[in-house]
Amino acid sequence: YMKGFRMLTLGWSDGNTFLPLSHCLLSSSSKQQQLQGASEDVDPRSNGGKQRKLAQCKAPEVVLTLLQEAREAGAPAQHVLFDSWFCSPASLHQIHELGYDVIARVKKSEKMHFCFQGCMQDVMVIYRSQKKRRGRSAYLLSVEAEAVKDGKRLPVRLVYVRNKNKRSDYLVLVSTDLTLSEEEIIQTYGKRWNIEVFFKMCKSYLKLGKETRSISYDALTAHTAIVFARYMMLALEQRRN
Repeated sequence: YMKGFRMLTLGWSDGNTFLPLSHCLLSSSSKQQQLQGASEDVDPRSNGGKQRKLAQCKAPEVVLTLLQEAREAGAPAQHVLFDSWFCSPASLHQIHELGYDVIARVKKSEKMHFCFQGCMQDVMVIYRSQKKRRGRSAYLLSVEAEAVKDGKRLPVRLVYVRNKNKRSDYLVLVSTDLTLSEEEIIQTYGKRWNIEVFFKMCKSYLKLGKETRSISYDALTAHTAIVFARYMMLALEQRRN
């Protein structure tokens, strides 16, 4: 285990080009897990002070902050895509209230429930209770349910997709946009892979983790921004060609 930062990144894509919009190097609110705490000389009202405070928040809270900033900046987007790490009924409600629809992967857990046919059930119980589609269908099962948080109900569609890497297994996608077909939900979620390609490019070719050895939070934030700018130049050139 090495003490450091976890990079949380918000990106934009139209399916062809991926652009990083914002990021936050996450630390911890625990003093024991900080390599060096924030200096008291940093004015908490400054951008540096605000960024340090944000870095000590929980990741789901930071996600909402980054999305709010992107919305205020006028970044055009309809759907927010993320994997199962951030997916919960609370996050679905909070992001939907910002004005975005969500398409995400659901963690197969007994602790995460959706309201289906009048009772709270996890996605595995729902899957076992329903008849699956046969043949070479793009998905195994599709049901409409509700994400419930603090008495509020948000209609969602759960789409069960066969795991290509393991035919006996399945993945679960959730969408708050009920106007999309199951195929459109699967295709749109597939575009999330662009951010994984972005991470690979930044780490392997743009030296995100190796070009600087500084432990200064400001220096690392600036270095990350420079790496992102390099990537944006390459993405723009690729789009033009």
